[in-house]
Amino acid sequence: MIAIPPVEHARPAAPVLSCGIAMRENCDLNADMGESYGPWRMGEDAALLDVVSSCNLACGFHAGDPLTLLQTIEHARARGVAIGAHPGLPDLAGFGRREMQVSPAELRALARYQVAAVQGCVGAAGARLRHAKAHGALYHMLARDAALAGAFLDGVLALDASLAIIGPPQGALRELARAKGARYLVEGFADRGYQADGSLLPRSRPGALLDAQAGLAQGLALARGESIRAGDGSVLALAIDTLCVHGDGAEAVALARALRVALEAEGIAVRAP
Repeated sequence: MIAIPPVEHARPAAPVLSCGIAMRENCDLNADMGESYGPWRMGEDAALLDVVSSCNLACGFHAGDPLTLLQTIEHARARGVAIGAHPGLPDLAGFGRREMQVSPAELRALARYQVAAVQGCVGAAGARLRHAKAHGALYHMLARDAALAGAFLDGVLALDASLAIIGPPQGALRELARAKGARYLVEGFADRGYQADGSLLPRSRPGALLDAQAGLAQGLALARGESIRAGDGSVLALAIDTLCVHGDGAEAVALARALRVALEAEGIAVRAP
C-alpha cells in the first residue's frame, strides 16, 4: 500500500518542459462507480469523488440500483465532478464482464434505456450528463464489432448529440464516433495491463491487474504522453484524453490520490475535458 497525503486542490504550477516540448496542461481522471447493489457494497465512491474529475455511473444493468445512483449523483454534483453514464450488458450475476449475444437493435435499445435513465436522474438533480462509457465486456465488443458500435452510438447520441463518448484508443467505436462527428475521448487505464494491439489484457491473464505502485507509474506515463510497455514487452504509444482508475479495485482510492498529487506536482491540472 502506498502512503499518500490528502489531496489539496491547489492551482497547478505552469507546465514544465521536457526535451524542449511543453507537457500537457491538464488531464481528466475518471473512475467507474455507483456499482453497489442493495446491501452489497462496491468501492469507496465518496472518497473517490474527492479526487477524480469525472465519474462513470452504473445504470443498473451490470451493477447499481436507483438509490445508489441518486446518492452518487448528488455527491458528484456537490463536488463539481463531471457525470457520465456507464451502460453495460444485462448481467448482474457476472458484473457485466461476460460477453453476450445481442443484436444491433437490442443494443441500441439497451444503450438508450440505460443512458436515458441516468440522464433523467442527473437532470432532476440540477446537473447535466456529460459523457457515456460502455462497461466491461461491452466496452471490448464495441471496439471489435462495427455494427454494435454503430448501434451503441445511435442509441446514446439520439439522447444528446453533444455527449462525449469515452472508449479505447483503437477500434470500431472510435472510428465510427469520429465519422459521425461525435466527441470521442481516448481512455487509458492506470490499473490494467495492455496487449500489444492496445487492448486490455484479459483479467484471467498474469499482469492484467496492476498494483498501486505499478498503476502510478503507468498512469503518470500515459498522462504525460509517454509510451508504456505491453504485457509482452512491446512499446505502446497511446495518446489519451482521460485516465481511468477502476472504482472496484482494492487500492483505487490510494492510486487515484497518488496520481492526482503527482500530476499536479508536475503542473498537470486534473480536470474534466
